[in-house]
Amino acid sequence: MKVAGIGFRASATLADLRQALDLLQAQPDALASLQAKAVAEPLKTLATELGLPLIALAEEDIAGEQTLTCSPRIKARFATGSLAEAAALVGARQARSGARARLIAPRIVTANGLATAALAERLDP
Repeated sequence: MKVAGIGFRASATLADLRQALDLLQAQPDALASLQAKAVAEPLKTLATELGLPLIALAEEDIAGEQTLTCSPRIKARFATGSLAEAAALVGARQARSGARARLIAPRIVTANGLATAALAERLDP
C-alpha cells in the first residue's frame, strides 16, 4: 500500500494540492494528512476526485517521526521534520498494527511553496 502524505498552508488551492501530488510521479492508494487539514475542502475534493481514502492523523501520531527532510518551522510546530513525510509513513503503517513503512519519495514542495507531498509504502502485507 502506497500513501501520499500531504501538507499545505491554509491558502493552498486544489490546484496546489494536485501539483504537489503530480510532482511525486506516482499513484498512491491513499492520502494522509493531519485531522485539521483532512477537513479542508481542497484536500477532501482531491481525495474524492481521485477516489482515494483520506487518512486523518492526530498531531501526536506524527510527533517524533523520523523524516529525511527537515523544515525548521514544521519541526517546531509538530515535532517532526516534515509533515508530508511523517503523514505518509504513519498513514502507510496505520492500517496494520506493527506494520513497517519506508519513504519512497521524500518531500517535494510546489513552486509557490503552498503544498508539500511525500510517498511511503507499507513493507508488511
